[in-house]
Formats: sequence, structure tokens, C-alpha cells
Amino acid sequence: MADSTATPCDIMLFGALGNLARRKLIPAFYQLDRAGLLAEGSRILALARRNLDIAAVHRQLLGALEEFVNPEEFDRSAAEGFLQRVDYQILDFNNTEDFQVLNTWRDGARNELIVYMACPPAMYGVIGRNLHAVSCCTERTRVVVEKPIGHDLESSRVINDELGAIYKESQLFRIDHYLGKETVQNLIALRFANNLFASQWDQNHISHVEITVAESVGIEGRWGYFDKAGQVRDMIQNHMLQLLCLIAMDPPSDLSADSIRDEKVKVLKALRKVTPDMMANYVVRGQYTAGTSTGVLVPGYLEEEGANKRSETETFVALKVEIDNWRWSGVPFYIRTGKRLPEKLSQIIIHFKPAPHYIFDPDQRHLANNKLIIRLEPDEGMSLRILTKDQGLHKGMRLRQGPLELTFSETFDAGRIPDAYERLLWEVMKGNQYLFVRRDEVEHAWRWVDRIIQNWNEGGEPPKRYAAGTWGPVASIAMITRDGRSWYEDA
Repeated sequence: MADSTATPCDIMLFGALGNLARRKLIPAFYQLDRAGLLAEGSRILALARRNLDIAAVHRQLLGALEEFVNPEEFDRSAAEGFLQRVDYQILDFNNTEDFQVLNTWRDGARNELIVYMACPPAMYGVIGRNLHAVSCCTERTRVVVEKPIGHDLESSRVINDELGAIYKESQLFRIDHYLGKETVQNLIALRFANNLFASQWDQNHISHVEITVAESVGIEGRWGYFDKAGQVRDMIQNHMLQLLCLIAMDPPSDLSADSIRDEKVKVLKALRKVTPDMMANYVVRGQYTAGTSTGVLVPGYLEEEGANKRSETETFVALKVEIDNWRWSGVPFYIRTGKRLPEKLSQIIIHFKPAPHYIFDPDQRHLANNKLIIRLEPDEGMSLRILTKDQGLHKGMRLRQGPLELTFSETFDAGRIPDAYERLLWEVMKGNQYLFVRRDEVEHAWRWVDRIIQNWNEGGEPPKRYAAGTWGPVASIAMITRDGRSWYEDA
């Protein structure tokens, strides 16, 4: 199962005892090791401020694996074997002298070096400068940074300038974990390897597109972060605009990282600017109130622990997005995302236009458009809704809509679908950047989102309320209904 293209790596994991590392990164490294994809000789240096010995760190990380790895995939012996790769070093990230110890750990090592900054973005420049000061990094070092890259265009430029002063763009791997999902990667194969779709993927054949990323949970104790960010910064600026780009981009010249990212940038540059007079019809923001989620009474956003009772931070956003180019002229993209919605769901729905001449029962005309449903979670897969004749002698030519279904876990004998972070870490170790975000992508996305936020701030209208456990404010339904359409679950 191992891939010979991966070479032994030394991985410096900054923030190794934090929430991200415990929930996602350490379990991902464990799964890669379990699958034989961590090359022999690869090492991980866990870096944090806590005054712990290596035995205590291993106990903490073993506990994280027990908690966050699926029980059927957790093997205690394998986990203990994996942890033998993990060293620990107490480190003050602000103290340049402390970084000298990293040279000692690396002394004589020939492994490729990967630096993973699982820490607040404000620390990226500090860590980078301190690594540079003690000559830890070479021009071959790969540096992984997490979102968010800033909270607006200006702050993102500051962070990117700090990183760019130390590392070349070819060394930087900006993670958006959505790009590591199997279904998201399959968008490129679906669109460009199948002429059935490639020849139909434009304004002549598609009426509109829906993208929904729904969360049933609230803010999960992240009030301090979330109230400063809000749903538009947390989800729209990165995840959802990346999904939109993969759906809307033109065919790249090849599968190289820059060819793919060049096409995504073209989409971001073509997004129609949302002006103040468009806000009422193109943008809905909401904030959840108390309600019922999965059968349990839950508090409203302003009633969460530590809440600012006067906060106007949005927990829901719905947008009508238009792309000003020849391929998508006149095709709206309806995107929405929110917390405390009825279920955890991420999906893209491509609505195809009906055939130009309809000859069947007029009462069934509403069934006449095909839909391609691309599910990112909970069950990754694709479903094409087609029309066939209903069965039975007495049915005549009555139509029935049904799916051509492709569920990845059932169709492919792969045992399990890797977590997004497993895929992304694997690509970092191989030095492939095609699943990572380039600086100009980040900045074009911020430029578009900043205008919406500015319009909110200048307009002064508070977010619309919606009860926890519902699909957001009524205004989000009205937004799509004005165009004679409906959200998929309502239809």
C-alpha cells in the first residue's frame, strides 16, 4: 500500500497539543502510518509550551487517538508503535534562542523537513522568522499553514508578506481541508474526464447551482474566535468559494498545481461585485435563536456561554452569486451555510435545464429537469436524478424520477475513505501543491467577501433571526423563490 514517491520526512508540529492537532493531525498521521504511507525513518517533533515529559505527551496523544479515531480503526499496539516516531520539545514560540534546540534535533538528518504551524495565524511570521534565524529551514523545506489567512484582505496581506519574506510560494502549503475530501477531488475527474458532463457544463445546459454546507452544532465553545469571524469569514471566504471555483472553473491545461489554481483565480476575478443596492436580493445573514436540534432543546447564539448579548455576528449566510463570463452568464449560484441547521450536510446540486420540447403529461412538467447531486458529507458520493417511465400496464407514459447512485464507500473496495487531512498531509510529504491554496486565491476571495462585510457595516441592518433546527431565516427562502426556484430539500 506504500507509495515509493513519498520520502522520509522530519515533521515539526507547532501547537502539537492543541485542539486541531489532537482531533485531526495526530489521528491523520496515525492512519498514514497504519496504512504504510509514512516512510521508514520519518519522525515527528511535537512542539508546545507545556512543561511535560515525553511519557506524559505520549499518554495525551494516545488518549487523543482513542477519542478521535473510529473504534474499529483503532489498534492500541499500532498506536503505541506510531508514537515511537513522536518526540517532544518544550518551546516558547516567541523566543529565538529556544529554536536552537531544533537544530540539535535535526543534526545530521537527511530527511525532508516539513514545518506544520497548527497555531494562530498571528504566530506564522514569528515562527518563520525564528526558524530562519537559527537556519533550520532550507529552500526545500515545506511549510504548512492553516486557515484563516487573516480576517480581511489587509490582514491576509500582512500574514502572506511575513511568510513570503522567508519562504518561496513553492514552499507554502495553505490548507483548506475541504480540498482534501474525496468527493471534492472527484469534481475534476467528473467534469473533465466525462464528456457527458464536460459538454453540458455551461449556461446553455445548466439553469442554476446550489451549494449547501450545513452544521447541526452551534459554536461548540469557540465564542472567542467565532464572534470575531462569523460565518462569512469562517465558511464562505475559504471552503465555499473553493467549492464554487471547482464547479465553475474552465478546464486546466494539465493537472499541475498552477494550471488548476490559475483557473480558480479566473473564477474569483469574474465574481460579480455585490453592491449596496444588491444586498436585499442577493445576501441574507441570520443568527440562530433558541430551538430544538436533533430532538434536544438548545440555546440561541446570544445565550451561549460567554456570549456578548448585543452581538450581531452572523451564524447563517445565503448568497446569490453571479459569475461574469461566457460559461456562466445568467446562471445563478445559490450558496448557503449556517450553524444549528436541521442536519450536518454538505452538498452541491447542479440543476440542468429541461429538454426544449416537452411531450409528456403536463402535470409532470416540474420533473423534467435532471439534477446532479454531489454529496461531500455525511455519505460521500454522487447521484444523477433522471426520468424513466413508471412501471405497470396502467401507468401509460407516466414519468418517474429516480437516481443513478454512486456511493463511494459502497462502490469502491477501498475499505475506508481517508479523512481529508490524511490526503493533504500525504500530498505535502510528496511535495504536491495542487490541493493547496495560492496567495492570489486568498486575496481575491477576501476582496470579494470584504465588500459584502462592508455593505453590512454601512447598512446597519442586524442579522435576521431563525430558530435552531430550521433551515435559516425565511428571507433565504424568499431569495431563491423570487427567481421561481426553491432549495432542494424544499422542492
